[in-house]
Amino acid sequence: MIVFESGQLSEKVKKELIDKLTDVSAAITEIPKSLFFVTIREIPDENIAVGGKTVKELKMEKCK
Repeated sequence: MIVFESGQLSEKVKKELIDKLTDVSAAITEIPKSLFFVTIREIPDENIAVGGKTVKELKMEKCK
């Protein structure tokens, strides 16, 4: 089981994470890909902070 926690992600990013996390885990462990269960837990950007700023604020600053 692979659990990935992050802020809000696009559907494209989630699909790529699922594909690549499964591929890498199967290659390293030699466990068949079909046996991996992947879950992505998204946390609202307002509920995650780095350096006193929420991820939402940081994303808004990056877009300026």
